[in-house]
Amino acid sequence: MTRRPPAVLAVDGGNSKSELALVSRSGELLALERGPTISHQQVPIELAMSRLAEQAERAAAAAEVTLPAALGSFVLAGADFATDVALLRRAIAGTGVATDVRVRNDAFGALRAGAPSGWGITVICGSGVNAAGIAPDGRTERFAAVDDLSGDFGGGYGIGIEALRLAVRARDGRGSATALETIVPGHFGLSRPIDVTRAVYEGRIPRRRLEELAPAVLDAAAAGDAVSRDLVDRVADELSVMAVAIARRLRVVRRPLDVVLTGGVFRTTDAGLFTRLQERLTTALPHATMTRLVDRPVLGAALLGLDDLGVPRGGAAERRLRQEFRARA
Repeated sequence: MTRRPPAVLAVDGGNSKSELALVSRSGELLALERGPTISHQQVPIELAMSRLAEQAERAAAAAEVTLPAALGSFVLAGADFATDVALLRRAIAGTGVATDVRVRNDAFGALRAGAPSGWGITVICGSGVNAAGIAPDGRTERFAAVDDLSGDFGGGYGIGIEALRLAVRARDGRGSATALETIVPGHFGLSRPIDVTRAVYEGRIPRRRLEELAPAVLDAAAAGDAVSRDLVDRVADELSVMAVAIARRLRVVRRPLDVVLTGGVFRTTDAGLFTRLQERLTTALPHATMTRLVDRPVLGAALLGLDDLGVPRGGAAERRLRQEFRARA
């Protein structure tokens, strides 16, 4: 028997994938679906919305519920400026998946999922990087997060670009010898780093595929390659600078606070990245607690949706939803 519409349709939309959850007001996880990216920065907005509608219909069918949901809670990569948020809200509303649509940057979903206090800082290191924070009084801060155009460094794409640069320079004599000389071309089935450069230049390898190199760089650093280690250390330093800058803007440098790490790069087993990041954070934010987000970020989108509906934060519904997400994990 088909049940009534869900209270919340929650979506975490990244640059490479999306996750959608249907949730009841009491915190029951009705359905959980994973799909391709719906980022308007990665695919045409029409394709993104078609994917969203299909994903929502699959979830509704699996849960035996009807759409639209009462509230759509979207935490999205690419919701960077007010114009992005307005565009996305209009497009999502047009799909009919939810009666009321709320759009936030994906950084705030991760923070809601990972900070028990409800405030703190989140640092994202996925395809790109970002940091955002919420102060105890509700003030928010974050960065624009549009790669080098907004002063960013790091993320899988940035690591990949830099890995290729370092590999080319090592091979032609301008840089230090490194395992990246063979790792980088080997990943693409080529012989020399410059072959990768040429393939990207000629369009045979999409430039965004360079982010696929990030796990190999982290593995090389863990195995002792000095050039890779230096690159990973630079990434850790940049991530710590981002977190500290947000803390200063929120005026919480001397307060106990959660720093939540999320994004694909943080799935690495390279302990050196986390050790370096912890050392830098501890020096600048002496009362900060650094944690890696273990829950799916879409949980944060769902919890934000329940917050918007007036469901008590930290109450029975939230406890139930957290338990059900962890059971699915």
